[in-house]
Amino acid sequence: MPDQKERRTDTHFVASLEKAMRVLEAFGAERPRMGLTEIARETGLDRSSVQRVTTTFHRLGYLDKDPATRRFSPSIRMTELANAYLWSDELVHSAMSRLIELRQTLGETINFSRLDGTDIVYTMRLPSARTSYAAMLPGRRVPALNTSSGRVMLAQRDPHERLQCVREWPMRRFTPETVMSREKVRDLVEMAAETGYAIAENELQMNELAVAVAVGCSRGQPGAIHCSVSGTLWSRERVEQEVVPLLRDAVNGIG
Repeated sequence: MPDQKERRTDTHFVASLEKAMRVLEAFGAERPRMGLTEIARETGLDRSSVQRVTTTFHRLGYLDKDPATRRFSPSIRMTELANAYLWSDELVHSAMSRLIELRQTLGETINFSRLDGTDIVYTMRLPSARTSYAAMLPGRRVPALNTSSGRVMLAQRDPHERLQCVREWPMRRFTPETVMSREKVRDLVEMAAETGYAIAENELQMNELAVAVAVGCSRGQPGAIHCSVSGTLWSRERVEQEVVPLLRDAVNGIG
């Protein structure tokens, strides 16, 4: 994404559209419904600008407005944008049958993620019976360095670039056991480069083992197939013996 300096010098960049998109991007799991004052605070825009933008999106059908509270929320039409993306991503499309097969074989949560800047985004999620509602929804964005998927995708880059990313990319603590040491993250990325898979234990959620293998590395921006299992039912050794080979087979099947 271009920085502010690049935006100012790009004559094709539409600043008003950028402001409008900031309004849509302000909504999320922590802020599903907001009034004008809240949106202005989150976006840094003045209240009159927010009012014009929200009115426009409401009339276009992308924001709903509660007549009683006058608070806005994303409308069902927003799902059409996600649907358009999923149809356009050929790697997700070609991986889907393998993801379903993995879900049926393992009976565990299977995700497909993409690297977007310094984050991963879950683009496809096939939940297990134990999966929470939040973990079923595509579109979740997480710092790449804090995830098995992000580390294994980063491991596909050359050593110098890997090291630079580990030094500079942001991290966020999710549990008491989230790895926040950059030296430790570097070691985990290098291990993923050697083994072809990455495992994270209790890092995004307690009592969770997450393992990921990169896919589509020859097509430019890679993705990753990721499996989450219960730490009380699975050990790291069992994951390596039973899950990793199936993930590798799935990746080989995708090509």
